[in-house]
Amino acid sequence: MDNLVNINQVYDKTNLVNKSLTHKEFEDCIFKNCDFTNANFTNNSLLDCEFIDCNLSMMQVANTSLKNVSFTNCKIIGVLFANCNDFLFEVKFTNCTVDFASFNNKKMLKTCFSNCSLKEVNFQETNLSNSIFDNCNLEHAIFNNTNLTAVDFTSAINFKIDPEFNVLKKAKFTTNGLLGLLDKYDIKIV
Repeated sequence: MDNLVNINQVYDKTNLVNKSLTHKEFEDCIFKNCDFTNANFTNNSLLDCEFIDCNLSMMQVANTSLKNVSFTNCKIIGVLFANCNDFLFEVKFTNCTVDFASFNNKKMLKTCFSNCSLKEVNFQETNLSNSIFDNCNLEHAIFNNTNLTAVDFTSAINFKIDPEFNVLKKAKFTTNGLLGLLDKYDIKIV
């Protein structure tokens, strides 16, 4: 990772805990079993990259570009994706723990979250149109002034979304999920 530009590289078991790696470009790279806990990963650019079985908890990503970046089986606690570069921001999460992360004010059309824990994630002011929360736990996730047009919540659990403060046109819910939309009214559905 000493090169300014890194293309088609595989990084396995790299340890950058509490270290700094900034102003680098990664294209078509794979990060496997790497530990980036509390690493300074600011001002980097990633295009078509994959993180597999990595720990990225509390990683700093200010002004980092994430363009078509996927995360699989990763621990990503407390990462402020809201601070990433907005240009072509595109991410995908599968089997990840993304608790306490922030995506506020991001444009995340058609984003797929599959089998993820998204506890207390901040989605305020986020555009999630046509996204999917497949088998995700959204306990205490924050949705406020969020565009949830055509978002699929059919297999998501523990979400609480106020329809008065979010756009829900054509969003998909199961009958069981309706409770998450009516929570503020303190009513019982039987």
